[in-house]
Amino acid sequence: MKNILVTGCCGYIGSHTCVYLLQENYNVIGLDNFSNSKREVLDKITIITGKKIKFYECDMLDRDGLNRIFNDNKIDLVIDFAAYKAVGDSVINPVKYYINNVSSVLTLLDVMKDHNVKSLIFSSSATVYGIPKVVPINEECETGFTTNPYGTSKYYVENILNDLYKSDNNWSICIFRYFNPIGAHPSGLIGDEPNGIPANLMPYILKVASREFEFLNIFGNDYDTVDGTGVRDYIHIIDLSKAHICGIKKLEKEKSGFYIYNLGTGIGYSVLEIVKIFEKVNKVEIPIKIANRRDGDISICYADSTKAKNELNWKAIYSLEDMCRDSYNFMINNKNNF
Repeated sequence: MKNILVTGCCGYIGSHTCVYLLQENYNVIGLDNFSNSKREVLDKITIITGKKIKFYECDMLDRDGLNRIFNDNKIDLVIDFAAYKAVGDSVINPVKYYINNVSSVLTLLDVMKDHNVKSLIFSSSATVYGIPKVVPINEECETGFTTNPYGTSKYYVENILNDLYKSDNNWSICIFRYFNPIGAHPSGLIGDEPNGIPANLMPYILKVASREFEFLNIFGNDYDTVDGTGVRDYIHIIDLSKAHICGIKKLEKEKSGFYIYNLGTGIGYSVLEIVKIFEKVNKVEIPIKIANRRDGDISICYADSTKAKNELNWKAIYSLEDMCRDSYNFMINNKNNF
């Protein structure tokens, strides 16, 4: 498999994965509609790798646009990152999330089938587990009791992909359930830079560190955790991105199959712990303000990624200090955008 179509190629996870795909000598065909990304990322990927993505500006709901991409290129495998990801926003705008995160995948799968491309890596989320009954969470834990439309959209697509594989065992499908990616490429050129007000923790911390925002809103300090704030498994974007190379090699080796893997560190950190480590590593103060709990959030969630280690020979190696340091370095190198 040499020709990889990456949807959402200019987004946070997509852009970093493109870097490592190019460095592993894959040919990358990229698709993005810039709804939550920036065109300049394409040039930055080229600066980092010395290589160019063959890029198409296209929405995944655009069947004609997708057909054009598949007609123009001999695509071996698709990695799908094209989803909205903000939990809070999904509660306010559920239809928007179901259209973008579910309907677009149905369109993509239909076009893939028409062109006999049956290898897919799908970016899912730990939110499919809902409120976990046990932690750490492994892949055998129950899914479906989601607490927000974002998580439900990922759960729906996972079930669609399972049904697809049952209907045709020639498909090769790998689902990655991400926990909480943070950090940035060590070059400082690409990182998590969403359009508008950030919905995720680290981009918001960076806005406060740059003094664009006065303080960090912490949504709830009355959870049953070490300090009352929510606990999550934070994974460096580099570790997360490199897992996709392992996923491609798995699908190449097995030829067909249906696989699900958690991607996390197995360590849970609270929001306040993240803030304190960020302040210590980067020698900067992050003022905070406690706000009400956010609809759809849960108290604690971290991964058991043993399956990925055993079957993909993958494990997270970067520390939380690395994540905080690289995130801040990205902000320093992109001050005009903060």
